Formats: sequence, structure tokens, C-alpha cells
Amino acid sequence: MRFHYKAINTKGKLIEADLEAVDMAAALASIGSTGLKPISLKPVKAFSFDLSKFFGQKITLEDKVFITKYLSLMLRVGTDLFRAINILIDDFDKPIIKNLLIEIRTNLEKGQPFYTTFAKYPKSFSPVFVNLIRAGEVSGNLERVFSELSISLEKERDLTSKIKSALTYPVILFIASIFILILLVSFALPKIANVFLSGGLKPPAFSQLVFTVGLFIGDHLAVLLTLLVVIVVGGLFFFMKTALGKKTMYDFALHLPVIKRVIREISLQRFAATLSSLLSSGLPIIESIEITSDSVGVPELKSALHRIAQEGIAKGLTVGEAFKREPAVPKIVANLIAISEKSGHLEEILLTLSNFYASEVEGAVKSLVSFIEPVMLLMIGVVIGTIALAVIIPVYQLTNTF
Repeated sequence: MRFHYKAINTKGKLIEADLEAVDMAAALASIGSTGLKPISLKPVKAFSFDLSKFFGQKITLEDKVFITKYLSLMLRVGTDLFRAINILIDDFDKPIIKNLLIEIRTNLEKGQPFYTTFAKYPKSFSPVFVNLIRAGEVSGNLERVFSELSISLEKERDLTSKIKSALTYPVILFIASIFILILLVSFALPKIANVFLSGGLKPPAFSQLVFTVGLFIGDHLAVLLTLLVVIVVGGLFFFMKTALGKKTMYDFALHLPVIKRVIREISLQRFAATLSSLLSSGLPIIESIEITSDSVGVPELKSALHRIAQEGIAKGLTVGEAFKREPAVPKIVANLIAISEKSGHLEEILLTLSNFYASEVEGAVKSLVSFIEPVMLLMIGVVIGTIALAVIIPVYQLTNTF
């Protein structure tokens, strides 16, 4: 363990430094052997790094792309890992990344494996990321693993960016629509309703109902907006942060045809990309499939991959036979895996499948957007049409009385 000491040398000068020793007695013996007279000796607390201390910060996909690409480049040109980490520490200004890199360096100095630091933060670094680094460290191919990781992360970033770009317009349309509806229902509709109701006119039951709703919203706007914010924030927390909420949302999404297709294509793309990377890094096939199963997301495919590994390959079936037994795996995927296994090009075929399904995801997202936009416009039209009819019908009746 590390100790911090203060001591006086033979010339009476104060010396302050750190040293490594098994225990305090060994540290004192080491200091005394150099001719120093110790004044104080304290153990140095192990460096601790808690990502939660940096609330509001997180390690982004862009950060991971930069780190893996940089380390791959530095190792390729012959820079040792310690020096590469030190240069990265100097380059990064983001506190959460800088402290992570310092912890990596500290653990390396203690002789701990490189991958163990990443394994401590599963929310930032997936099991696939950790196991790829572990495999590269064991095999001595860290440079190649970092290179493949950077390429894989870049593809994931590009795919995520395309999905976000495709969904940007529907999201903006949805927010603008909600804002317009709030203005109509909370401000315009109550004023129109007051004109008719205060004038002694008795509108039809349909219009009266709409006017009553508008007046109620106008009179209790602050309370209703507060309640809406609470419901939205609470709903987002429930569906995004709790296991029950995530499962409920996921089960609901799987019953929507268009969204179901997007989820399925994304899970197959993750499966092919992840398994290809793990096999290329040298991990055994069973372990690779088990790790891959945790990254696919879809429960049916996850269970199928577990069975393929434990009840198929582990019991003597070939990879192709094990995949063909599972209905959750598309037949074309199972057949390609079986063929590539015989030819010895399983990693390459999986990579090709990954690229294929990446393009399929883009197409599925575009189909989803083309489905969402008219549905949203239709819903907005129905609400605005209802308000318009509620106003037009009594006006029409009023003109007929003259």
C-alpha cells in the first residue's frame, strides 16, 4: 500500500514524499534505511472515483469514440499504454473523463488489469466493451481491439444520429402542436365561450360541452399545467428509470406493428455487430453469444441466444444447427451463419449482416416517421375541428334567427 511521509535528512532538511510498502513497519524500515528520520507517516487513501459526484455529466458515445480511436493510434505508433493514458489526461478537460483516466492510471500502477476500471461502471461501459478490452489485453492485441471498438462505436454513433435526425421533425411538430392546443383551449376558447354564454345565447349541447371544458381549463390553468408537468415528469421517470415501467413500455411497443419492426431490426443489428466483434477479439463462441445476448434488448432473441449457447453449442451442436432451432432468429440469418461456419468466415458474414440491418433500421425508422406524421396531424385536426365546429354551429344558428 502507499504511504505519505515527512522526514528530516542528515542536513536537517525536511523531506516529504510517498512510498509503497507492505505495511507501516515496512515503510518505517524503508525510510530509516535511507538515513532519514521520519516525523510523520500516514497511509494514502486509495483513489476513489464516483461518477455520481458529477451529476449532470456522463460519458457520451462521442467520448468513447475519441478514447478508443486515440488509444488505437498511440499503440499503433509504439507508445506504451501508460504514456498514452497520461497524454489523454492532459488532453481532456471534461472532469468525468479526466478522473476516469486518472483512476485507470492508478489501477495500472497497482498492477490491476486494464479492463477492471471500465467494468466498475456498467452504466457507461457495456459488458461487450469490457470483455473486448479484456480479450485484447489477454491476447496482446489491445491496439487491434481499440481500432475495432472505435469503428464499431462510430457506426453506432452514425446510426443513432440518423435515427435522431429522422425523428427530429415529428418531435418538433408534436411540441408545437401541444403548445398551439394549449393556447387554443386555455385562452382563445374561454373568451369565445364567454361571448356566447354571457350574451344569453343557448348554444347546442355539443358546443356547450366544449365551451364548458374551455372555461374550466381557463379558470384552472395554473393547476392543470402543474399537474400536467408532474404527470409528464413522473411518467418519464417511471417508463425510463424503473424496471416495471421499461417492461410496460416495451410490451406496449411490441404490439405496435411499425415500432415492432424498428425494435426487431435494431436488435438484429446489435446481435450481428456485437457477436462479430467478440469473435474477432478471440473470445470463445459460447462466451461471445452469452455476452451478446445481454446487448440485444428483445427478450425473445435474448432467451434464444442463451439457449443456443447453453442448450445447443455447449451440448455438441454446431453453431448453424443451434441457430436453426430457434424461431426467434430469422431463417436467412441462421442459414448464413451455418454456411459461414463451414467456410470459416463467421465474423465476416456477421459484420455484413450488421451493415445490412443498419440500413434496414434506417428504412424502418423512415417508415415509422411517415406513419407518425399523418397520425399526429390527424389528431391535431380532430381537436381543432372540434373547437371550430363548437364555434361555427351556434354562429350559424344565430344567423338563421335573423
